[in-house]
Amino acid sequence: MSTPRSVVFQWVLTVIVVVGLAIQALVHIYEAPAFAGNRTSVLSESALFYAEAIAAIVVGVALLVRPRWYTAAAAFVVTAAGTIAVLLYTLVDIGPIGPIPGMYDPYWAPPVKVISMIAEAVAAVAALWLAVLLYHRRRRSGSAGPASRDRALAADS
Repeated sequence: MSTPRSVVFQWVLTVIVVVGLAIQALVHIYEAPAFAGNRTSVLSESALFYAEAIAAIVVGVALLVRPRWYTAAAAFVVTAAGTIAVLLYTLVDIGPIGPIPGMYDPYWAPPVKVISMIAEAVAAVAALWLAVLLYHRRRRSGSAGPASRDRALAADS
């Protein structure tokens, strides 16, 4: 059983995650055209930026429509991957990896890069917390699926 306080906390975490995902998507859509020239024969950095924006939008909508532990976990994966990518490509020149172009950009100059990284990091922490909260709430409620209902019915007989 969820208390009103825990439901409010769940929605606060959900809002933090969705806002972080929205910032991530907007920044990547805004910045994508600037990186269209950085490409391999298969992919451009611009295309990767658009793909990340689409992933953030899809996961954010999924979390709003169906706030479950697995949508929160997907939000964690998207936001954590964005955080890791921006830190990695700012601090290390790893060059191209297969079809992925080298995206080394050691400058923190555009403020949107810093804003995006902070939003992604905060959203990643909130998404992980939300996923754990929703997973434990699901386990406590006993709604783990048909197998748990079958066990409960067998125990009653």
